Amino acid sequence: MSLVTIVLTIALAFILSALLAPLAIPYLRRMKFGQSIREEGPESHQKKAGTPTMGGLIFLVSILVSTLVVAYFTNTLTTQTVVLLLVLIGFGALGFLDDFIKVVMKRNLGLTSLQKLIGQIVIAIIAYFLLQLGPFDTAIAIPFTTWSIDFGILYVVFIVFWLVGFSNAVNLSDGLDGLVSGTASIAFATFGILAVIYNQTDAAIFAFSVTGALLGFLLFNKNPAKVFMGDTGSLALGGALAMLSIILKQELLLLFVGIIFVVETLSVILQVISFKTRGKRIFKMSPIHHHFELSGWSEIKVVYVFWTIGFVAALLVLVLEVFV
Repeated sequence: MSLVTIVLTIALAFILSALLAPLAIPYLRRMKFGQSIREEGPESHQKKAGTPTMGGLIFLVSILVSTLVVAYFTNTLTTQTVVLLLVLIGFGALGFLDDFIKVVMKRNLGLTSLQKLIGQIVIAIIAYFLLQLGPFDTAIAIPFTTWSIDFGILYVVFIVFWLVGFSNAVNLSDGLDGLVSGTASIAFATFGILAVIYNQTDAAIFAFSVTGALLGFLLFNKNPAKVFMGDTGSLALGGALAMLSIILKQELLLLFVGIIFVVETLSVILQVISFKTRGKRIFKMSPIHHHFELSGWSEIKVVYVFWTIGFVAALLVLVLEVFV
């Protein structure tokens, strides 16, 4: 994949998002698709109530169009492309239903946890069977080593766990203006570079399409956000990021590339375990980005620090993958 193709892919997705956002945001506002802010959250967030949500639709459309256009002109539309788009749109549709029920139907809980889980599992299993249409490797590589573990038929269980886990991890992380847009764009760009190195052009086109679309969306999602991505965007990004790591056969590398999402999720798990077993909280509030806010950090500072951590982690991964 040439540098020109990479730049054009990112640029096309960026422009689409940047052009769609000003059209979509007033529409979302007119339709009263405004975000409700949970009362137990930081008090400073209450002023965000009513900000249009479901903005994930903006970059989902941009990703879909740019991926298909570039894949068509480069003759690289493959089963793997279809699987990536299926997971992205499928998880995005689940998130859209969740947002729609919460925002439009005024049911604060949205889809039940069971309904959401069933939907995620079904999409993951369909993706598994689609992957089997081509050469399919059930081994999982141990990062930065030559070792791997073959899961065999149990690989389908891993796919379900990985997609469900990371879609929810990104969803948990989506609590500050621009936090997920920035960290996810770094993660997808990293996997895009790895895809180029591994000569997997189809995966690279998808990864760079997501990168460009998120950067275009970030223009309107950065603090103070004019639009939120909602579950529509966060569930889609998490599922797609997990599937991208699977297609590149660098599943466990996602633990490092997506370090922010991992830490955010661990903070919630540890908080719940500690409170249920000891009656005490480890953090002032979880996910951990709220802990730093309540410790006196500004929202912008938390976001910039988390972006930096994500960038450094991604850079280390690339250095170790290329030179070690």
